[in-house]
Amino acid sequence: MRKPAASKPAKRAKSKAVTKPAEPAMDVAVGRRIRDLRRVRQFSLETVAARTELSIGFLSQIERGLSSPSLRVLATLADVLGVGIAALFGASPSADGASDRVVTRELQRPELKLWRTGVSKQLLSPASADSKLNLFLVHLEPGGSTGDELYTHDGEEAGLVLEGEMMLTVDSETWSLKTGDSFRFASRRPHRFSNPANDAKSVVLWVNCVTGAG
Repeated sequence: MRKPAASKPAKRAKSKAVTKPAEPAMDVAVGRRIRDLRRVRQFSLETVAARTELSIGFLSQIERGLSSPSLRVLATLADVLGVGIAALFGASPSADGASDRVVTRELQRPELKLWRTGVSKQLLSPASADSKLNLFLVHLEPGGSTGDELYTHDGEEAGLVLEGEMMLTVDSETWSLKTGDSFRFASRRPHRFSNPANDAKSVVLWVNCVTGAG
């Protein structure tokens, strides 16, 4: 009588290497830049918390890369630190240490990716902590938004919708902007923006002029 064939041991599923998403690395870089700027200005966490009306614990999480701040929070922090939001990108002014660079190559663009909110900003102008005029390429994923809450910061801004659609609210008025539409307003006016589309990204050429940083 033939013995039944021994059952083959079940093959073990190959364990896949778990790759950490790239986004948290962006949070760490931004948090480190905020911490460095705060220390250069000799501000304590308590001082920044009082001036931004953010909790000390939340600020500490941002600086350690444990929390991904919204654009509204970053704009508030930039104001208190006396810089434009471009200074929070964590990029050096230039690779060779010069602060008067004129050209930014496409592959050299620093990017600030606010991955939780579907907003990313590429800095098109040469990076400089003391620059008052900065040019950005803003990408809004479908449904991407700065949040429901209006926010303000120093300066003036303008832009041109290159692709898709954007909803822009300034004070109590809201506009639907299509490709080719443009805008300008003082950044001290409460504002927010979003991409209302469910299936298409929007791209906006955006200019920020900081008047109080320096």
